[in-house]
Amino acid sequence: MSKKDIRALSKNQLRTFFVEKGDKPFRGNQVYEWLWSKTAHTFEDMTNLSKETRDMLEQHFTINHIEVDDMQRSKDGTIKNAVRLHDGLIVESVLIPTSDRTTACVSSQVGCSLDCEFCATAQLKRMRNLNADEIYDQVAAINLESIKTHRHKLSNIVYMGMGEPLMNYNNVIKSIEMITSEEGLGMSPKRITVSTSGLPKMIKKLADDEVKFNLAVSLHSAIEETRNKIMPFSKKFPLTDLRESLEYWYAKTQNRITYEYVVWKDINDKQEDINALVTFCSYVPCKVNIIEYNPIDDGKYQQASSKATNNYVYALEKNGIVVNVRRSRGKDIDAACGQLANKS
Repeated sequence: MSKKDIRALSKNQLRTFFVEKGDKPFRGNQVYEWLWSKTAHTFEDMTNLSKETRDMLEQHFTINHIEVDDMQRSKDGTIKNAVRLHDGLIVESVLIPTSDRTTACVSSQVGCSLDCEFCATAQLKRMRNLNADEIYDQVAAINLESIKTHRHKLSNIVYMGMGEPLMNYNNVIKSIEMITSEEGLGMSPKRITVSTSGLPKMIKKLADDEVKFNLAVSLHSAIEETRNKIMPFSKKFPLTDLRESLEYWYAKTQNRITYEYVVWKDINDKQEDINALVTFCSYVPCKVNIIEYNPIDDGKYQQASSKATNNYVYALEKNGIVVNVRRSRGKDIDAACGQLANKS
């Protein structure tokens, strides 16, 4: 008979379990603390429990904790973890340090269901969603590495690794609840950004659920035909629908959107592309992150010229739109967030 993953139980369920075993309910509180805020990997780690209690837990439950299978360190300080899940599948997460912060980029699915042509993960079929605890574990592992390497805790988290977060909605939300809970990592939701490729129905659900974290949208083109070529799945989600969902989001949350935008040579580097983005940005308060591309092969998706990027920046700033140019990190270890795929 297979054991149940103990982290699928709530604190109240753990308290009830111990009462049913003739123990005190506070024992459930102790175990819950070990599982989440102390991120225990095994029951043997729970040193304030008796050996009999630990053995009893071992008989009934398992802890499906992740293991960092391989850690690569870039010359620029970026660290990429190949994370092995309990069933042997691999996902990736990244620690991105800058002068004033450390950011965790985490995965939400094994592979991806979408078909963005520029993304390495899209070349992998989606095998399954990550559980909330598997997402949480990625953050906890990177937080420990941040403390060890940079002497301070994580400052930010982005859901921009493998997979489409809004296609694993419930587990992503649950993971954020634990990350932000005082019984978990106690991080502010304002330090967390969930990045989506643009699923209007799910963006509206986020707004209805009154989430407190930030929302980013991988836009890459505000011209329908061009975006459909870059991200073929978007044919099912026209820009008009995306725009409506973002207007709904802002009306509900009053939080501005971040558009993630890569400029590629001969794909979206013309003036008409710039003009379309400026117009799209006028609908909802927003900022734009122009991201340097980390090529996955020698195909058609290649980084545009500096001039093309500068033209975007000039036009956006001229129209009062906040724009940042994000340089690719971890190039020597293929660690660009949003373009992750296991190469082993």
